[in-house]
Amino acid sequence: MKSVIPFLLLGAMAAPAFADECSLTVEADDAMKFNTAAMTVPATCQEVTVTLKHVGKLPVTAMGHNWVLAATADMQAVATEGMSAGADNNYIKQDDPRVIAHTKLVGGGESTSITFPTKDLAGKDLSFFCSFPGRWAIMKGSFKVG
Repeated sequence: MKSVIPFLLLGAMAAPAFADECSLTVEADDAMKFNTAAMTVPATCQEVTVTLKHVGKLPVTAMGHNWVLAATADMQAVATEGMSAGADNNYIKQDDPRVIAHTKLVGGGESTSITFPTKDLAGKDLSFFCSFPGRWAIMKGSFKVG
């Protein structure tokens, strides 16, 4: 019995560690940049939660940011078409099938999260970006599963 207890303790401690691997945080600021250019989640995660923290001070109307995930080849079109959707729709065209996941727009001091499945995303060329008008070309990065 004594030899089983350490393994039970290790197993109990491993569950939160795996959960943390499936949660990612990215920061955006008033200088129109994310704090990372690459995000990776292990293939063992069935879903991932991405939290966007706006560490700046400016309001959403002046310096709003969101986090959008799409195929790299679709990024520019999603962002361009999203401008016409307006701020009320987070600059994302409603029901756009090219958008894998996205958060709402947030201003300085705010944060938002999105949880989405990773099924069929491994090995794909994916990018995350901010769809606020004019930002997608500079606020972007790669997203990998695996």
